[in-house]
Amino acid sequence: MPVATIEEKIWAALTSVPDPEIPAVSIVDMGMIKGVQLHGGTATITILPTFTGCPALPVIIEDVSAAVAEVAGLTQVDVKTSFDPPWTQDRISDQGRAKLREFGLAPPTGRGPVLIADIGLPSVAECPYCGSRNTHNENPFGPTPCRALYYCNDCRNPFEQFKNV
Repeated sequence: MPVATIEEKIWAALTSVPDPEIPAVSIVDMGMIKGVQLHGGTATITILPTFTGCPALPVIIEDVSAAVAEVAGLTQVDVKTSFDPPWTQDRISDQGRAKLREFGLAPPTGRGPVLIADIGLPSVAECPYCGSRNTHNENPFGPTPCRALYYCNDCRNPFEQFKNV
């Protein structure tokens, strides 16, 4: 079995960092890692926040720093954030989308962008439990700024839907 490089070990460490607001997915599943750079014993990790005002960003930075610091061979970890390019839901991996559905959260539809007038709500959301599109929006304001509350008229389950970003 080949020995993993330091960069591969860093990516493995990043895969272990859950999204603090949706612990069923990692920040890698969510496509939040813009890049990993190595310069000697220093690793620089660049994060793309999913939302401009993301309240979980300080936790993510701390968790990334702690996870990557455990990689043997590193003497320093720098974590930076960037909005260039801006994160979009297209960055969520197929595995991440499946994990979101299993968690009971409808993945974003990819039919953005968010407009202030409609706050990014899809007209129809697909139920993560039964797959029905016979749903309606219960509340445009979910537990985080990037999610809204929906209700499935077929299986009668409430669920959260990502707003289009």
